[in-house]
Amino acid sequence: MVFALVGLVVLALLGAVHRYLWRRFVGDTTAPGSPLRRAGTAAAFVLPLLSVGAMTSGRVGAPFWLQQVLAWPGFLWLACLLYLTLALLVGEVVRPVLLRVLAGRDRKAATAERGAPSATPSGASSAPPSGTLVEVPEETRPRTEELVPSRSAGISDAAVRTATELMAEPKTEPEAEPEPSADPEAEPSTGPDTEPAPNPVAEAPPALAPNPSRRLFVSRVVGGAAAAAGLATVGYGTYGVLRGPSVRRITVPLAKLPRAAHGFRIAVVSDIHIGPILGRAHTRRIVDTINRTSPDLVAVVGDLVDGSVADLGSAAEPLAALRARHGSFFVTGNHEYFSGAEQWVDHVRELGLHPLENARVEIEGFDLAGVNDVAGETEGQGPDFVKALGDRDRDRAAVLLAHQPVVIHDAVEHGVDLQLSGHTHGGQLWPGNLLAELANPTVAGLERYGDTQLFVSRGAGAWGPPVRVGAPSDITVVELASRQA
Repeated sequence: MVFALVGLVVLALLGAVHRYLWRRFVGDTTAPGSPLRRAGTAAAFVLPLLSVGAMTSGRVGAPFWLQQVLAWPGFLWLACLLYLTLALLVGEVVRPVLLRVLAGRDRKAATAERGAPSATPSGASSAPPSGTLVEVPEETRPRTEELVPSRSAGISDAAVRTATELMAEPKTEPEAEPEPSADPEAEPSTGPDTEPAPNPVAEAPPALAPNPSRRLFVSRVVGGAAAAAGLATVGYGTYGVLRGPSVRRITVPLAKLPRAAHGFRIAVVSDIHIGPILGRAHTRRIVDTINRTSPDLVAVVGDLVDGSVADLGSAAEPLAALRARHGSFFVTGNHEYFSGAEQWVDHVRELGLHPLENARVEIEGFDLAGVNDVAGETEGQGPDFVKALGDRDRDRAAVLLAHQPVVIHDAVEHGVDLQLSGHTHGGQLWPGNLLAELANPTVAGLERYGDTQLFVSRGAGAWGPPVRVGAPSDITVVELASRQA
């Protein structure tokens, strides 16, 4: 009942997030009925189905080829979903600011246009355009005698008399003249068959389509920037996983370690996660990286696989090439119990690794112990610290292999000097480290708890999305240091 309720909550959350992404990336940026909107809407339905298929196909026993087909797009989309959503949430802060900036710029442009001075050049006449009737003030109207040509201008007496007589004739009302054309060069109508002059306003070409609205422009800018940032983050994180883990080196002093064991090097690798995505080539890269460090001992601390021996046994075979002076040791992680832990313990033994199932061996100068993962408790195979450490000589230094850091308090109680763990992936996908801190005492690195030191590896692979952001994969060479030296 509880699991069903959790599942419904997760599905509802996935639906809400996908609806939000559709709105911002598709609904706000494309036209209704456009090919882009149809494609975006189809993706909003198909991608979450692929993700659900990738997460459940292995658990329901789907054929391995189908798991591989679903894994890449389904798991990668989960990583894209995370970082596209985070980028859009940042965009929600930028969106109103950008809208206000653009609105202010438009207001300034409109104000400047309304307040612009006349385009008439300085000193040019401000007379109205030709064809406009303007009333002339009385005092500025020319007098009759001023219109009579002067004899001094060389005009004949007859012409002068004619002009005088014309001026003396009584005025008659002029016939109504047609409205002057808006075009000063237009010819007047000459007859009933003459078509009226075309209206220049009606004949004007149609205006260009307006530019996209500010809101559409801002939606496209913010959506494009969010898509670029989210996909680039996922691409870089995927490259980091496929490239393979880097090598880290730390020195851990142990008070009980004898001088003869000073400088003993343990190559710690966890969370390899061989599966539908990370296969044989991934295993080979890890083995080659470990062998180049020339360790004294190899410790594989859980979560080796995500699948059955039948599907992944061949992908794990490169582990047989591990080389270390004191051999390679293995303890189970929680994912082994999802994949058939007993079969995998037998298989890694066949490959030359030494499983430590609540057991201990003596190495030069210290005891090496290993406990099963806490997930084994459901099968009656959980960690047994009494069996692994109960009857040992506490004057000797003890190094414990335990997949999950949460058992550190049991390690302190049993006098362990150094616990080597994994499980957290360092958070794998930021801000996943914040959630990992809530569930684990240490997410990555070396910390002290009483007289016990805990080192947590970020792991060499990835679970789910083959992506790491803010938590690069690693193999760590732990060099033990004797205080006596």
